[in-house]
Amino acid sequence: MAWRGKPPQLPRLLLVTGMSGAGKSSVLDALEDMGWDCVDNLPATLLQSFVHGEREARQTMPIAVGMDVRSRGFDVASLPTMLRAIDGVSPEILYLDCAGAELIRRYGETRRRHPLALDRPAEDGIAREREITAPLRLAADALLDTTDLKPADLRDELRRRYGGDRDEPVLTIASFGFARGISRTADLVFDMRFIDNPHWIDELRPLTGMDQPVRDHVAADPAWGATMDRIEGLLADLIPRYWAAGKSYLTVAFGCTGGRHRSVAAAVEMTERLQRQGFSPMVRHRDLATPPSDTIEEQHGLLAGRPG
Repeated sequence: MAWRGKPPQLPRLLLVTGMSGAGKSSVLDALEDMGWDCVDNLPATLLQSFVHGEREARQTMPIAVGMDVRSRGFDVASLPTMLRAIDGVSPEILYLDCAGAELIRRYGETRRRHPLALDRPAEDGIAREREITAPLRLAADALLDTTDLKPADLRDELRRRYGGDRDEPVLTIASFGFARGISRTADLVFDMRFIDNPHWIDELRPLTGMDQPVRDHVAADPAWGATMDRIEGLLADLIPRYWAAGKSYLTVAFGCTGGRHRSVAAAVEMTERLQRQGFSPMVRHRDLATPPSDTIEEQHGLLAGRPG
């Protein structure tokens, strides 16, 4: 059963928040280019007046407001309630996250000080901010991790989520490699490392799970078909339940060792299966462009005595 909802009648009000340095300004710039009415670092006391004041000519425009620990009146305990108490809009919270090491790199690259650690190392401010904003992260309608997103990828993701009217929730099928860290934004994760690894086949190593020879190889594993059938049945049952519970974004991720073969093939096949069931999933491959590595496959393989 696929989603058959209607676009909301009220204009969207999106609070863009999260970790400093995770890309809030870039997100607001992209949303503005897509026709959103945007403002950054708005004091909390002005939220109501910004939404309803001087917008007569733009009543149907979606609104995006950027707020974080630098904004006056930023209170993680009251902000979600304040946002959802505003009449005449459909409120949402987008929390931007990013790995600590990447945030430290970004602060070092720009030579900026963290707003919560003006006289201390950036990592101190990052740790404090992550603790402060944890309740807001839990209250968010959507989580977007920008750790591995290039600017073009970030804009593509935002365009897919916020570029037009929502006639159905956003379903993403993703692939990743455990060797490079588990998918940080996945709601459901399936580990495909029990499938025979194409990496150890010389002619398949340079290919990926998007290539037919690799797909044929994994499909020949006796466990593949039954596993994919069970996962498809589970998702076909669970996805409408997530939508009915009000979840607007759902990410289903498949993982293997390096993120190039088995997980990619699984994500591609599951996307095709769900499309035949009437869903409209998007597919994203996090580690597809990484080079093959024998060391990674040997060190991070799941089964003892068997690489990858």
